[in-house]
Amino acid sequence: MNILDACCGSKMFWYDKEEPHTTYMDIRNEVLAYTDRDTVREVVINPDIVSDFRNIPFADNSFDLVVFDPPHLIHVGDTSWLAKKYGKLDKKTWPQDLKLGFDECMRVLKLNGTMLFKWNEDQIKIKDVFAVFEQQPILGDKRSKTRWSVFIKKRAK
Repeated sequence: MNILDACCGSKMFWYDKEEPHTTYMDIRNEVLAYTDRDTVREVVINPDIVSDFRNIPFADNSFDLVVFDPPHLIHVGDTSWLAKKYGKLDKKTWPQDLKLGFDECMRVLKLNGTMLFKWNEDQIKIKDVFAVFEQQPILGDKRSKTRWSVFIKKRAK
């Protein structure tokens, strides 16, 4: 099985941050430090591949599973801790950027492959994101602020 995490960040939700079937990709490769209650903490962003989710450097139909957890913030300062840790979308181009990312994830996904999409609705509603994708997931969490949804790559009509 081949898995791509297209926006891995610090791999926060991975139990095994070195999962052997997975290629970890992010636009950043850096170590961030912050102070929390007088303790300096680090967030390590160390992907296998440094690349933008809008232009994934893999061939069509390469992965069985793609994890797509893009930045979800648009109202946050460029130098804020949240922007550094999670990334930030442009207020004007977020719909185009997410559509490009979704289309790229689907391109590298094998036919009948699965895309796991993670989104936090704090600033942009998930219904607005699905409208941009022009596709509904087959299943997902419908109640929490952070949503997990599953998409399947289908044959083009």
